[in-house]
Amino acid sequence: MNLSYFTAENIRKDALAGTITGMVAVPLTIGICLMSEYPIQTGLITVIFACAIGFISFLFYPGNYVGTPGVAAGLAPVLALGIHKFGMENMPFLIFLTASAQAIAWRYNLQKYILKAIPAYLIEGLLAGIGLKIALKFFPYTYDVLHVSEQWLDIERIKILSISFASLLLFLYLFTKYKASYPAIPYMVTIVISIVLGHYVPLPMLHEEDVPFVIAPPYPHFEHFSPLLLAEFVGYALMLALIDVIEQVTSNKAIEKLDPLGRPANTNNSLLSIWISNLGSSFFGGMTNLDGLAKSTTNALAGAVTKLSNLFTALVLLIFVVYPQLLDHLPEYALAVLMIFTGWKMIVGLTHVAEHGKYPLILALFCGIMVFEIGIFEGLLIVLIIHSFVNVTIDRHEHKSVLAILKKLIHQFADDVHPHSTATMLVHKDGETGGLTYSSINKNPADKKNLNDFLNDWAFGVNRHNLLTVVATYDYQGLLWGTFAKELREGHTNIKKYFEHLFELDRVAVHFETSEVRQYHDIFIRSGKYVFTYYKKEERVEVPARYSFVCKKEKTGWYILEHHSSEFPL
Repeated sequence: MNLSYFTAENIRKDALAGTITGMVAVPLTIGICLMSEYPIQTGLITVIFACAIGFISFLFYPGNYVGTPGVAAGLAPVLALGIHKFGMENMPFLIFLTASAQAIAWRYNLQKYILKAIPAYLIEGLLAGIGLKIALKFFPYTYDVLHVSEQWLDIERIKILSISFASLLLFLYLFTKYKASYPAIPYMVTIVISIVLGHYVPLPMLHEEDVPFVIAPPYPHFEHFSPLLLAEFVGYALMLALIDVIEQVTSNKAIEKLDPLGRPANTNNSLLSIWISNLGSSFFGGMTNLDGLAKSTTNALAGAVTKLSNLFTALVLLIFVVYPQLLDHLPEYALAVLMIFTGWKMIVGLTHVAEHGKYPLILALFCGIMVFEIGIFEGLLIVLIIHSFVNVTIDRHEHKSVLAILKKLIHQFADDVHPHSTATMLVHKDGETGGLTYSSINKNPADKKNLNDFLNDWAFGVNRHNLLTVVATYDYQGLLWGTFAKELREGHTNIKKYFEHLFELDRVAVHFETSEVRQYHDIFIRSGKYVFTYYKKEERVEVPARYSFVCKKEKTGWYILEHHSSEFPL
């Protein structure tokens, strides 16, 4: 237990950050409860319980340091569908099975194999389909009226549509302006304005039913279940656990970068907190949870240092549990604005898939369509079958034997292979250094690409913020003295860290201006000038720099042996 973080100053920071995060968590939790068809009080209590467990587990097994747990937007339609398929009376046992599967994944650190089995771009597609469901679910709230007339587009409906549209525009403006500094502002301004407006303009308000808090063992109720429905129930719990684990793993990576002290996150420890919270949640009919990015970003940028902030977030939510009548003053359209934006953010996650190529993008889009049209479990299963069929077909077309295909599959799940490995790039952990090394599996012949084409590929990777593309251009023992670096970096692991920091700059890009090339046998040196650009507080910053690339042409392609760069002196 590390108590050194709990100084008076850090406690003050955590208290302020947790309180601000709590104000953001309230409307988001309410919206997700409505989408999940769970009682609002149940959702609020779920988050309160998860915050308490998150803090306690942090004391002994810290995962991330500034993440804030909550009910997950990506799982909301999954829970709603579960209620319709299996009944609300079976949801506690479904959550119990989910938590049990997550406990096994935590105990044996199976999350690394899960990420290898299911490509990340398919999860992006699944979340996009869910995001579309969320946006369409809440869209009617933007034009809902108190009095229905024969004419659909009457004065009252025009008024609520205008209010909703203006509120959405204001939210987007504030989000764009403050997302990197004060991410809570757009949420809080939207809610405060809606509450004030509701006192002067008749608007449909949120209605919360009082639900008794009951603790009971999560027993199943399978009296009328067929064997097929029972098998689907178990599969549904496994899928719920799978999505929850993958979302937590990906969130952990982002939260790690938000940490003001740069502390590394332990993903498996984070899963410990998640499965314990879910297990406890099943005993009071609660929901699943994970560390959400919207709340965690707010928490980090508001100044949080430790998970102590979670307790103050829980206190804010507790106020609305004790005094639920406070929620009666919240207009429905305000929730719709926040949840439509949440759904849209999940949909635009597909833009990241485009970096992987056409096939992943097409498959991710198809996955999103299947999830939206026929269901989350069925949609993901169909796409996984198609993906497996395509890979086997390609391997057989290349005359690979069944044994070779099986060896490839086994190698994919080997412990030394990193989940970032692709069809053309093998990433594995070095046994001696503990770092990551990147090696090409399939490269175009070197004679099809000249030096300029190769370095343009490097620039293209930088401009697209494609980490693997950029790192793959360097020799595995290459040297880099970056434009913004204070030290010389050697090897893929250290080079990767430099570009991770570089890509944190807003819209950073590079373009070449001048160049000269010298050749010494199979060594090529290109020197010249390029300009880096990025945005700081929405103002474009230009950094002109000089560079030298020392490159080698081999049979498998081009590689950067040394890369030196520095800003022009003022």
